[in-house]
Amino acid sequence: MSNSKEKLFSGFPPVSTEKWKEKIIADLKGADFEKKLVWKTNEGFNVKPFYRTEDIEGLKTTESLPGEFPYVRGTGKDNDWFVRQDIVVTDFAEANQKALDILNKGITSLGFEIPGEKVSKENVATLLAGILPEHIEMNFTTCNLQSVELIRILVEYFKEKNCDLTKIRGSINIDFIGIILNKGVVKEERMQQMLAAINAAAELRFFKLFAVNAYLFNNAGSFITQELGYALAWGNELLNQLIEAGVNPTIAAKKIKFNFGIGSNYFLEIAKFRAARWLWAEIVKAYNPTCHHDCPNEGPGNECRCSAKMNIFAQTSTFNQTIYDAHVNLLRTQTEAMSATLAGVDSLLVTPFDESFKTPDDFSERIARNQQLLLKDECHFDRIADASGGSYYIETLTDSIAKEAWKLFLETEEKGFYEQVKTGEIQAAVNASADKRFKALAQRREILLGTNQFPNFTEKTAGKIKQIAQTKSGSCPTAHESITLLNKKRLGEPFETLRLTTENSGKEIKAFMLTIGNLAMRLARSQFSSNFLACAGYKVIDNLGFETVEQGVKAAREAQADIIVLCSSDDEYATFAPEAHQLTGDKEILIIAGAPACSDELKAQGITNFINIRSNVLETLQELNNKLL
Repeated sequence: MSNSKEKLFSGFPPVSTEKWKEKIIADLKGADFEKKLVWKTNEGFNVKPFYRTEDIEGLKTTESLPGEFPYVRGTGKDNDWFVRQDIVVTDFAEANQKALDILNKGITSLGFEIPGEKVSKENVATLLAGILPEHIEMNFTTCNLQSVELIRILVEYFKEKNCDLTKIRGSINIDFIGIILNKGVVKEERMQQMLAAINAAAELRFFKLFAVNAYLFNNAGSFITQELGYALAWGNELLNQLIEAGVNPTIAAKKIKFNFGIGSNYFLEIAKFRAARWLWAEIVKAYNPTCHHDCPNEGPGNECRCSAKMNIFAQTSTFNQTIYDAHVNLLRTQTEAMSATLAGVDSLLVTPFDESFKTPDDFSERIARNQQLLLKDECHFDRIADASGGSYYIETLTDSIAKEAWKLFLETEEKGFYEQVKTGEIQAAVNASADKRFKALAQRREILLGTNQFPNFTEKTAGKIKQIAQTKSGSCPTAHESITLLNKKRLGEPFETLRLTTENSGKEIKAFMLTIGNLAMRLARSQFSSNFLACAGYKVIDNLGFETVEQGVKAAREAQADIIVLCSSDDEYATFAPEAHQLTGDKEILIIAGAPACSDELKAQGITNFINIRSNVLETLQELNNKLL
């Protein structure tokens, strides 16, 4: 059978896109195709319910192979990536022991965060003792003012250990823009430090120096095209500054590293990384970098195409991590890790699932490591380069994200990226997007499983929240209080604050489902209401049904309920709701599940509490807490 040349589908006539759409519209039975099936993304473009070969005709993303300019399909012909884990260094000997331990457990990339005042030759020697620098990737973060000194110490250390400097891979996280975004600290003399860093690292050919920390946008709640568009503007700002200061474009481009976040939007995140490599390659090409040595990747006119390769470090998002039902964070980070690795990132950090409420322990760090190792050793994601290449959906998404991100890049460049950061315009734009996402979460148009949808109301969290140790990377200049900073709240924080208020009150609030009448409607509405009210940590008491409203109210009082939710059909509310209102009086809060046509009539009778799919879940529950606590 495997050798058969029979064309199994040759007997079936081709079906046009119009025919497919006609069939879909017929199956919708009158529902609007655009409203029902076309997804209007936050990114500025719409996503159709199906794609066909005609959708990718003429797209540039399909014209190259993995490892070929403009690198949309990856910067190499394989898909191996560095498995990274970061270590906050407080004691250098302990950090060294931890590094050696995790290197034996599958880690191939280390990230050290070193306090600026502790950067010294002795401490670095202690930190790196027994580590083979040529066989792993090493990354360092310290105060910008101490970065040059750290580079000099590292170069000297590598030479003393007789390392081949051309085999050293890693980075120093020099970032004078990120501290403005996050802290409002402006350092106008940054160029002196940047030029000194290039001179100090001259012998470290493959060592990156300057970070585009786009993950800051991601963790602040930005949309995908914002993260990418601003990242490109940030990278271009660094290129401009370095080239104007006399640095060769080839060297300047090769010293920049992009550190992205990864959101939960699985397919769009894959497309984001593909679009990022493509657009960055075009930006670097515009600076006419030239090859300084024999290179198989040389382009026309001695063009250095290696310098156009975007080096991407990706880390899973902290914006969508939650305190309640924290193990769901494992699901989020796993799909995020899959997006990044399928898209061909160079290195990856999976955030431990408990980082949102305490300092990660050995268990959560081990799980985070193993999430990547599973993708390599059991799923073999490292065996295939650009597995999503050729997909009608992914290729179209790549093109759409590239267009929107490029549009934002051009708009940002016209005004000046650095100037907009100093005035807070970039931060304000990202924060506005975050606000939209907070509102969408409150209305359940964006979902955080276990937080605003399907929460476990029996879970108690206050006892497990611990103060997370804050590390210092050295002294920095005084912040400008007038500069707007990026949002630092996680998406789920408003709901978590709500639940913690309930939990810390010491009072168990009971919500009783008074189900009556139409079987299908009462069950559906009791499930909806139970899910709705459990988001505040209320104890939900569901029921199969009552013969009379009086019987239901009596059962609710026997259960000592604080809230009674009437669950029935719209037609029956005209009768049941007034009766329930009369029986409950001011003793319990009566809520009607749904938005019946008789709502105005019921409101005129003093029935004012309704919950339905259009309700703002967060505001409704906050109002209930104010009444009950």
